[in-house]
Amino acid sequence: MELRDPIHGSINITDVEKEVIDSLVFQRLRAIKQLGFSELSFPGATHNRMIHSIGVSHLAGRTFNQIFQNFEFPNNSTFLRLQQTLRLAALLHDVGHGPLSHTTEEVMPRLKDLNIAAYNKKRTDLVLTERHYTLDRQANHEDYTIKFITDSSLTPILKSICSDIEPIHIACLIDKTLACPDDFFKVKNLDFRSILSQIVSSELDCDRMDYLERDAYFCGTNYGRVELSWLIANLTYHIVDDNLYLALNRRALYAFDDFLLARHHMHLMVYFHHKSIIYEEMLNLYLTSEDCEFYLPSSIDEYIRCTDYALYQHLDKVKNPWAQRIAQRNPYKVLFELHTTHEDPRPVQMKKFLENEGIKTILAGTMARLSKYHTAAPEEKSFPIFVVDQYDRLAKPYPIEESTEIFHKYEEIRRIERLYVEPESYDLAEKIIIDKKL
Repeated sequence: MELRDPIHGSINITDVEKEVIDSLVFQRLRAIKQLGFSELSFPGATHNRMIHSIGVSHLAGRTFNQIFQNFEFPNNSTFLRLQQTLRLAALLHDVGHGPLSHTTEEVMPRLKDLNIAAYNKKRTDLVLTERHYTLDRQANHEDYTIKFITDSSLTPILKSICSDIEPIHIACLIDKTLACPDDFFKVKNLDFRSILSQIVSSELDCDRMDYLERDAYFCGTNYGRVELSWLIANLTYHIVDDNLYLALNRRALYAFDDFLLARHHMHLMVYFHHKSIIYEEMLNLYLTSEDCEFYLPSSIDEYIRCTDYALYQHLDKVKNPWAQRIAQRNPYKVLFELHTTHEDPRPVQMKKFLENEGIKTILAGTMARLSKYHTAAPEEKSFPIFVVDQYDRLAKPYPIEESTEIFHKYEEIRRIERLYVEPESYDLAEKIIIDKKL
């Protein structure tokens, strides 16, 4: 089957992938917008997580073919098996995402209520935090993703269409902490799991490659435009202790720098847009209120019905003032905005002063860093990306974070502090701020 995509052009879908795409579990993503509330700021940003996921799968296939074009596999079936597993993992990486935004994870159940059998065994070769072992923490969308793949109506579909691929193998490329039950990813005594999981999720993954280009296109901006073809053409592998890791040719380092900056600027200019942020804040205030009637179920079958539209319908019906402000498109208005790399006491001082004057406020702070590398979990740092030099065979490969000064120049956190006030009191609040020189 062939799909037409505004970003990547013609995308070929295998028969296996078509069965997955046609499933109720995957079709749910049609009703989950990629950018949540961003369409209120960028009217074109109505694209969904379904087409994004298909785009990621497409790029993952391209990347696999590029990296292993000269690798001598034992046979073609091994090549196709690993390629299809990667494409399926990329296709399903977002399948558990909640309605509208990450904000709804606030009303997800405890992890133990999901009863994910695959979590009973974790890898022993990685340094894992307590979070990976406790069942008492709150679930997130990634947990629902693993549940969908390993224990839902999608699971028998995956088993029936992939005789040589088990659902757990797909899950292992999405969750690096899961224990693989066999030698599925080993070929010629080399372990492919690390590099395949990096193609799905890393500093240079196909998820980011797709959403940066796609989000920029539908938002009508240029911030996220990157040289995808050049980056993919320069991806390769590096072997350490019989494990394959993602590597980038040195000649594409400047394109990698641009890739990091594009993501950074998309966060600052699009994902952190003041209107998107206030709607997320109001949604959070409703979800954490005592009279909140919305929750995400632990039943995976019921979760299929939890979409953006279902949440909007719910918000329209309840009487909670925050829910009604969202439903009626009557948000708080931004009064003050501060961009800085350090903490500043002024927004908090303004908030206290205005509230003493009887004006209702919301203080929202967002933080962005150029890379997740600085705050990555221990297990993520166990999967380095290397730089290799195709023109200097004597040059020793080294971790990519040591190759570019941009990691260090953008080490600091970029903060955006915004003070919002109820629109009915905006003029008064503005006058107070000016008169008091706050």
